[in-house]
Amino acid sequence: MHYDATCYIDGEWIVPAAPGLRDLIDPTTEEPFAKLASGGGIPEVEAAVAAARRAFASFSHTTPAARMALIDAIIAAYEARADDFAQLIAAEVGIPTSFKAQVAGPLGHMRVARDLLGTYAFESQLADTIIRREAIGVCALISPWNWPIQTSVIKVIYGIAAGCTMVLKPSDASPISGIFLAEVMHAAGVPAGVFNLVVGPGRVVGDALSRHPEVDMVSFTGSTGAGIKVGEAAAQTVKRVCLELGGKSANIVLTDADLERAARWNIQRCFTNSGQSCHAPSRLLVHRDQMEALLPFLVDEVSRFRLGDPRDPATTLGPVVNAAQFASIQTHIASGIAEGARLVCGGLGRPEGMNRGLFVRPTVFADVTPDMTIAREEIFGPVLAVIPYDTEEQALQIANDSIFGLGAYVFSQDRKRGYDFASRMRAGRVSFNGANTNSHTPMGGYKQSGIGRSMGVFGLEEYLEVKSVYGFEPEAAALPQA
Repeated sequence: MHYDATCYIDGEWIVPAAPGLRDLIDPTTEEPFAKLASGGGIPEVEAAVAAARRAFASFSHTTPAARMALIDAIIAAYEARADDFAQLIAAEVGIPTSFKAQVAGPLGHMRVARDLLGTYAFESQLADTIIRREAIGVCALISPWNWPIQTSVIKVIYGIAAGCTMVLKPSDASPISGIFLAEVMHAAGVPAGVFNLVVGPGRVVGDALSRHPEVDMVSFTGSTGAGIKVGEAAAQTVKRVCLELGGKSANIVLTDADLERAARWNIQRCFTNSGQSCHAPSRLLVHRDQMEALLPFLVDEVSRFRLGDPRDPATTLGPVVNAAQFASIQTHIASGIAEGARLVCGGLGRPEGMNRGLFVRPTVFADVTPDMTIAREEIFGPVLAVIPYDTEEQALQIANDSIFGLGAYVFSQDRKRGYDFASRMRAGRVSFNGANTNSHTPMGGYKQSGIGRSMGVFGLEEYLEVKSVYGFEPEAAALPQA
C-alpha cells in the first residue's frame, strides 16, 4: 500500500504540503507493509477547519430525519468495507481478525445513534421557556490506535447525529484506519466539509486543532498525559473538551464469589486485544486466604490463548502495536520482578518459539502490594497484578486509591452485596459478575480518567449546546425540531 493523499478536506483528497514518505511497520513481521506521506501540518489543519466551518452553517440546520438517512448511508458503505478494515488493522496494529468486536462493534454504535435521532427531543418546554439543544459547532476528533475504527466511529457518528461538522485526526500509529473511514464517508455521500481528515503527528496536528479558535469542541481518547496537553491547549480558547483517558481498573473478587468464573473472565477481559484496553481489569483483588485457590484458574486460562499472526483466524492474541509499546511493557514486567512480586506465569521477552514480532508473554504476578509500580501505572499490555486483601473495606480502599477511575468490576454471589460495593467504587463504569456493557449507556471516567461521556444520549449531548428561549407559552411552542 502506498498513500500520498493522506488528508481529506472539503470532499477532496489532498497531498500534504510537507514532503517525504514514511514506512508503516507491521508489528507481526517488524517489516514495512505500507508507505505513507509524512502527514498534514498547520496548512492542512487550517484548510480542514475552514471547510468544516463553512459546512456547519447548513448542516447544523438539517433535520433529524435527514441525518438518520445519512447515517443509514454510512452504515451501508461501512458494511461494504468490513473485511478490508479487519485485514488492515491486523497489519497496522496487530489486532487479530478473530476479535470481531473491533470491526462489528462500530455498526452497533452507528445504529444506536441513528435510532436515537428518532426519539431525542431537541426541544422541550419549561414554563414559558423553550429549551433548545443545538449543534455545538466544529469538532476536533482525536482518536487512539488500540480501537482504531470504533473510537473514531463513535466520535464521528455522534457528531453527525448532533448536526456538527468535524476534523478527525487518527492516531499516528493507525493512520490508514482513518483513511479507510474517510473513504467510507465519501462513498456514503457525506456533504463536503462535514467530515474532514488530517493525518499527522499529535504534537503538530492535535495541538493545532486543540488550540484553533474556530474549533468549538475537542473529543480526545488516549493517555492521561496527552489528554492533559489537549485540555491545556483547548483552555486557551475556552472550548469544550471530552476526554477519555487512562485506566487501572480493579476487579474485586468478594469472598462469596465463584473464583473460577471470576478468574477466567478476568484473564479474557484483561488480555484480549493484547491487554491494550483502557478498561482492562489489570488489578485483581482477592482475599488473602483465597489467592492460592484462584491462581491455577488464571494460569490455565492464560494457556488457552493462541499467539500468532493476527491474520490467522485461529489466533486469539496478536502482537502489541509497536516497538515503543513492547519496550514499555518489558520495563513494567522487570519492575514487578525487581520490586518483589511473585511471577506466576509469563515474564520477560518474547513467548517461547517466537524470534520476531512484537509479541509479549502473557504475564500474571501474585503477592502484589498496592505501592508497586505494576499496581499503580497503566501498563497497556497483557500483564495482571493480583493483590491480596484482608477485609472488604481494605479492598475498596485499594481499588479507589488510584489517580484513575475509568472502569471497575465486582464478583459476588449476592446481588445486594455486589451492588452496595459497586456504588462505593469511584469509576465511571462498574460491571457486576462480568456483565457486558452496551452501546446505549454512557462511557467515561472519574478523576484523571477523563471528562465527559460518550455513547447513547449522554454521548450525543456532548456535541450539543443548551439554549433557553423565553416568552413562549406551551400552546405556542409547537415548533419543528432542529
